[in-house]
Amino acid sequence: MEYALVALKYMAGKIPGELTSAKEISDKFRTPFDVTARVMQTLTQKGLLKSEHGPQGGYAIAKDLNRVSFNDLLEIIEGPTRIVKCLQKDEACDVQAHCNIVSPVQTLNQKLILFYSGLKLKDLVVGGNPVSSSPFSEISEAIYGQ
Repeated sequence: MEYALVALKYMAGKIPGELTSAKEISDKFRTPFDVTARVMQTLTQKGLLKSEHGPQGGYAIAKDLNRVSFNDLLEIIEGPTRIVKCLQKDEACDVQAHCNIVSPVQTLNQKLILFYSGLKLKDLVVGGNPVSSSPFSEISEAIYGQ
């Protein structure tokens, strides 16, 4: 996730359509090249970036970052948003049938998804108030000091 945010923040500061290579990002921010390249390939496969091949090739942002939420990016990189493993249908634990926190954890997970969905990538990587329209102003104040 961190490498995706690093790449997007760097690319968002460039002229729209200007290409950036994984090596450029890796060299500039001292991130592991293999991981950086894999993350950028994943973002391309999911349509967030576009790539051009060749010696002068690279990546460019393909979507309006005002229309992409942090939750969208999180699910591209990490998979479905879950605060605990037992929320997966195929990962039920031995005590789930008698667990007294299933409902509260599901509620918390839904609120987390709602909060993450209110954070637009443009606000996170370019600046601005990332939670101005979020219903969780108390949380945003604690996190962002706003």
